[in-house]
Amino acid sequence: MNLTDHAARSSWLEVPAESHFPIQNLPYGMMLRAGETHAGVAIGAHVFDLTLASREGLLPSKAFFAGPDFNAFAAAGLSAWSAARERVGRLLSAEEPTLRDDPRLRETLLVPQSEVTMLLPVTVGDYTDFYSSKEHATNVGTMLRGAENALMPNWVHLPVAYHGRASSIVVSGTEVRRPLGQTRPDPAAPPAFGPTKSLDYELEMAAIVGPGNTRGDPIPIEDAEDHLFGLVLLNDWSARDVQAWEYQPLGPFLAKNFATSISPWVVSIEALEPFRKAGPTQDPKPLPYLHQHGRTTFDIRLEVSIQPIDGEATTVCVSNFSHLYWSLGQQVAHHTVNGCPLRPGDLLASGTISGPTPESAGCLLERTWRGTKPITLANGQTRRFLEDGDRVTMTAWCQGDGYRVGFGEVTGVVLGVR
Repeated sequence: MNLTDHAARSSWLEVPAESHFPIQNLPYGMMLRAGETHAGVAIGAHVFDLTLASREGLLPSKAFFAGPDFNAFAAAGLSAWSAARERVGRLLSAEEPTLRDDPRLRETLLVPQSEVTMLLPVTVGDYTDFYSSKEHATNVGTMLRGAENALMPNWVHLPVAYHGRASSIVVSGTEVRRPLGQTRPDPAAPPAFGPTKSLDYELEMAAIVGPGNTRGDPIPIEDAEDHLFGLVLLNDWSARDVQAWEYQPLGPFLAKNFATSISPWVVSIEALEPFRKAGPTQDPKPLPYLHQHGRTTFDIRLEVSIQPIDGEATTVCVSNFSHLYWSLGQQVAHHTVNGCPLRPGDLLASGTISGPTPESAGCLLERTWRGTKPITLANGQTRRFLEDGDRVTMTAWCQGDGYRVGFGEVTGVVLGVR
């Protein structure tokens, strides 16, 4: 890719420099438009309607964008993604008259984002949550086992993960009800039942699987990114007190499977290419099937804010995707090395993304150090964990020269128990 050409691209549609959705991005999303499910691409404050563009004969394949999700398009692979992206980019580019000079087509194919309801972009069959941030794993391990035993012996040798619950994945804007569960606040007493008192967010990103693999055939690490349709933001809501009681010996269960929110826009790896960078140094050197060269991650700024019901939003975290110790390619290679089949639409979450400073901690468990160091919001209130009425919003973008490639946001409001 010629990165100079990438930055210089412009659209006939006016897009502010701070927009997450310039012509350099073109992320995919499913929307409800006039009561029907349509596929679309974000451009500035609008959505370019792929479903209607296909009906007009402007795109390579009608089948990919007929809905109700992008699973078939994800399965089609890199050549189909590149062809569609190139064609949409051409239609929206400043020098292309097809839409620019046709008022009827513009009115038909472009709709303000404010006039549509965004849906889940894919039907998720399986959901895996990794644990790929060394800073996060170290912080949590220190709380549980002490600094000398913070990381388990396997952590620096493989991308640790567990399988989540796909049925509770929801799109941004969906309210999240405070879950019930068992806790054991007093180790000398029997467990108690009731609503969690330690509701938390987890700042994550997730890869959506494109073409899968046949059961028994691992995906080699050099091919791994070609199997990824794109990335979304993810908030893995967590009930920490429930988790503390239930997680041994098999890991999270009810503490995690009540809600996982994702952003509606799928940003392609191709759009992220100009923002590649080297990942953290891995020591010890991974086994051969996990060994990578070059720039294996991306410079993606991440932010989290909390807005109480009676106040303004306060930014409580600023982190970066490049802090992750284990890369996307390593996650895919490890996930399939035993022959596990991935399928189009599967979701591979990164795990909480934390950095080296308190302000870059990707969850309240770390940010408040298990509730012992509360944070202060703009209205003077403090938080150890989330309270009813709190709105949590996560956003992310890559900063280019005069433009951004962004992910929009994933947001949700905490509701009280029924």
